[in-house]
Amino acid sequence: MSTNRLLAPEPGWEVETDVVVVGSGIAGLTTALHISRQSALRVLLVTKDVLAAGSTRWAQGGIAAALGIGDSPDQHFADTVVAGAGVCDDAAVRVLVREGAAAVRELAQIGARFDRAGDGELSLGREGGHHRDRIAHAGGDATGAEIERALVTRVLDASAVDVIEHALLLDLLTTATGEIAGLTLHVMGEGERDGVGAVRARAVVLATGGIGQVYASTTNPSVSTGDGVAAALRAGAVVRDLEFVQFHPTVAWLGHGSRGQQPLVSEAVRGEGAFLVDDDGVPFMQGAHELADLAPRDIVAKAILRRMRETGAEHVWLDARHFGAEKWRVRFPTIYATLLSLGVDPVHALIPVVPACHYASGGIRTDLVGESSLPGLFACGEAACTGVHGANRLASNSLLEGLVFGRRIADTVVARLDEPGPAPDVVDLQPGTSRLVDDGSRTGLQQLMSERVGVLRDEKGLTLAAAGLAELGEHDGGAPGTEAWETTNLLIVSSALVQAATRRAETRGAHWREDFPAGDDEHWRGHLDTTLDADGALNTTYVEIR
Repeated sequence: MSTNRLLAPEPGWEVETDVVVVGSGIAGLTTALHISRQSALRVLLVTKDVLAAGSTRWAQGGIAAALGIGDSPDQHFADTVVAGAGVCDDAAVRVLVREGAAAVRELAQIGARFDRAGDGELSLGREGGHHRDRIAHAGGDATGAEIERALVTRVLDASAVDVIEHALLLDLLTTATGEIAGLTLHVMGEGERDGVGAVRARAVVLATGGIGQVYASTTNPSVSTGDGVAAALRAGAVVRDLEFVQFHPTVAWLGHGSRGQQPLVSEAVRGEGAFLVDDDGVPFMQGAHELADLAPRDIVAKAILRRMRETGAEHVWLDARHFGAEKWRVRFPTIYATLLSLGVDPVHALIPVVPACHYASGGIRTDLVGESSLPGLFACGEAACTGVHGANRLASNSLLEGLVFGRRIADTVVARLDEPGPAPDVVDLQPGTSRLVDDGSRTGLQQLMSERVGVLRDEKGLTLAAAGLAELGEHDGGAPGTEAWETTNLLIVSSALVQAATRRAETRGAHWREDFPAGDDEHWRGHLDTTLDADGALNTTYVEIR
């Protein structure tokens, strides 16, 4: 029995498959679809909500690839590694940019309806950090929803893909030699498969999305509780660079103390000419960076916070009044409708915005084919750390990463497993005995992380955060259930993030240490790898880039 596994009832049902994919965003759907199209392998797709509710549908701006005249993979590479602040994996970035254009075109071929120019070519926009127009978009600002629709349609047509909805990943199962052999999950509902069950499989793909709910305010949906990262840690996998949490510069300000998922104002709005101003109407990004308002996200977020601290303001403003009503309705219909519902008419008024947690550039460490440090365990999308994003993700590279590496995982799994076969023997199906964290601790955890481990960090705040998290872990444990399991996952991920952020004594990309305001390539141009030992202790080690 694993002491690191979550305390849970024994599995009441069991299924066997060749591959189980957890998550139904672009990463999980692409992986499942491509395995089913290339082979006779049995695929089980597990999702925490309904199939179409992955984080992908919230993506507004688009998907980046070198698709336009005058653009090239080399130029896309250059923009990506600059944004990544010195710690991108160059080989992974080359995979992304070289395979990206073909992957996006194939996405269009299977049914994704991207916006087109008058000549029928893809309409391409520009976002922060990009020197070329290379952002393909759909429905103006509904790119993620359209990609999700197209992929879900294809997956539902694939008879070899079985789907379990409303299922929370609990823990990973292994063989006696440490290879992955499946997982346990909890189906939230009634039916043939309900409650805790076990899936025995020859390969597991974690595409569980982000960790945004560790913070009080985030653009992530409520299901983004770091379940995949936490399960991977408990199973012994290496998690890399969790300190690099990207805060999106322009999230609509809903008032002091607003919590939960916040409405994003896409970077594409600035790509079309909107600009940031302070309370006095001063456009403060001019002169702050060569790309001004289209600088990489970490640069813009830091500039906003500096201006807020200088002026005492609770937010800054985004000025897009010059767009006019027609451009808002056609190019940004979703954002326009959301802002109007909040009482802000961007045609006539400035938009109040602040940075908020948006994207985890770190995650489960993977190689160029998406495999983790545990044989048979793959990870894709925001749950993974492929090395593509480095210390700060370039705008609209996230959808592309899920698409490109989902295809690579599928190719690897098909080549390795070849044809349907029996799942390996599981060494132990018994649930764990580790203490759960009661859901009543969630709000305190999120507030602690927001106050001490947000955009601005220092040793004092990080020390207080570590102590506060340790105290939460010592509270009377919660009873097994969805809320307690999620909160326990949040605590594990938060603790790993704080340990890495404390260890990295420099400022780089999305990690801003006020007590170490400069970058330090001599000592810190590398990665921080975190593992969880058999006693439940986190260990973080530095890995130099050579």
